[in-house]
Amino acid sequence: MATLTLGAADLVRRRGLRRMRSVALSLLVLAAAIYVATLHREGGWAYLNAAAEAAMVGALADWFAVTALFRRPLGLPIPHTAIVPTRKDSLAESLEQFVTENFLSEEVVSEKMRSAEVSRRAGEWLAAGNHAERIVAEGARTVGAALPKLGDEDVTAFVRGSLLPRFVKEPLSPIAGHFVESVVEDGAHHALFDLLLEEAYDWLAANRDLLADVVGPRAPRWSPQWVDRLVIDRIHREALAWLADVRDNQSHAARRAVDRLLGQLADDLQHDPDTMARFEAWKARMLTHPDMGSSLAAVWDAMRTALIEAINDPDSTLRARAIRALQDLGKRLQDDEALRAKVDTRASEAVGYVVRTYGREIVSVISDTIERWDGREAAARIELHVGRDLQFIRINGTVVGALVGLTIHTVSQLL
Repeated sequence: MATLTLGAADLVRRRGLRRMRSVALSLLVLAAAIYVATLHREGGWAYLNAAAEAAMVGALADWFAVTALFRRPLGLPIPHTAIVPTRKDSLAESLEQFVTENFLSEEVVSEKMRSAEVSRRAGEWLAAGNHAERIVAEGARTVGAALPKLGDEDVTAFVRGSLLPRFVKEPLSPIAGHFVESVVEDGAHHALFDLLLEEAYDWLAANRDLLADVVGPRAPRWSPQWVDRLVIDRIHREALAWLADVRDNQSHAARRAVDRLLGQLADDLQHDPDTMARFEAWKARMLTHPDMGSSLAAVWDAMRTALIEAINDPDSTLRARAIRALQDLGKRLQDDEALRAKVDTRASEAVGYVVRTYGREIVSVISDTIERWDGREAAARIELHVGRDLQFIRINGTVVGALVGLTIHTVSQLL
């Protein structure tokens, strides 16, 4: 046998192989001993002699057959022996084809994936014990190690070289219009509008003199200054009152007007060619501005710092939410049959795609690995795994040979 690096399981296999070889050899020796002891003896001994002779023939024939698979019997250059060492490459190709056609076919793998109930098992695993915490901890460790390696120069180069040019070419007007439409439908802009009203009211209340500087020069030259001051004070009070009314009255006409304006803008961004063209032109000017790349890189740096701090903190809100999300997903996968069916279908399709696209490359590991083996090493490895069972051929050959020999001798005597 070729020199191999054996693990614990291989050592067990080798002991089993040697034990079965000893059994098969012992039966051959026993048959030979009986044959010699009963040679030229009459009566019932002749039957035993015939059985022992046939047992030796069967044992030797099957020894030759089993041995010829892995090496040349007695080192003799007999044709069609040492089959595994001399034909390992063709055997590997045949094995690869057999696995591809019968095991790694898209239909077989997809069906197995669907029947395995992967989604249910994954849900049970996620919901049980501290598995969700372990996943989040491992993910946090990986992300926490990867984020610092993304330098500002790399991010800036990616933003300027790939991200911004892509956004410049990609039409974003319909996306922006759909987003504005969703915001208006949900009323999500009301909080921002309230904030703007609050800021506008506070600013106008604190800047009465600035209003006077803006309005004063527009007064008629013949108007007395005290009249101008009265008019400016009235404008200031009315403007403040109007802002307060809009701020406090959720159904104010001005609010409805803003909603209609935003709704019309959302529609124009999706369907009006002129508005869409103006938006795309504005987008291109903004994205091609020299400071845009560095600004986005600065935003990324701030986000990265915040993410690293949140990820490295075991008690952070981010990690707690991630754990809850995984646990909720696990419960849903157990309770929601429709979700499980969808996940299993998608998983089956994904595995089927991998097998269909890369199946031959995956199975080629068999032939590639065996081709790299030395012929004797390949024979030794294969014999280590199947040799113990093959020894039963020798044992059966000895027993069956003895029975056949006994039967033939009996029939001969009767005839």
